[in-house]
Amino acid sequence: MTSTEAESFTPDSPDTAIVDAFTVRGLLDRYLLALDTEKLDDAWARTLFTEDAVVAFPLSRHEGRAGLAAWHRAALENFARTQHLNSPAVVDLLGDEAALRANLLSTHVHHPGGPGPELFTTGTSVSGAARRTAGGWRLTRLAFGLIWVDGVPPGARG
Repeated sequence: MTSTEAESFTPDSPDTAIVDAFTVRGLLDRYLLALDTEKLDDAWARTLFTEDAVVAFPLSRHEGRAGLAAWHRAALENFARTQHLNSPAVVDLLGDEAALRANLLSTHVHHPGGPGPELFTTGTSVSGAARRTAGGWRLTRLAFGLIWVDGVPPGARG
């Protein structure tokens, strides 16, 4: 990058807005992919969430980054495998705050002998918020709104 290019890249420039929106969108992508493929621990939570973050599903909710990874692990233990596929997120920026929304298709594979058909699939809307912190952008809120369900959720009897 030349000094002229560096001077044109200011916090209020359109280029910065593109980078910020891409970064916020990436937080949702990383979150969902991690649910299917990664070890969810406190280090994972620190890379994605603020200390005061809230994650809300239709039947459960967790407030604060402390315990967030364990809460996710406990929910995912209900399934042998999962796959979360999201649409590109629409991100609206307002300074150091951002709002995002996307659609999500979640496929959950029951453990053998589970409550019904092998798959429990949901379509949800995702809304969220993020804040620029000293460590970069972090999610402050994720909320999942149920649109449709196919199959039997854990705990239910088919």
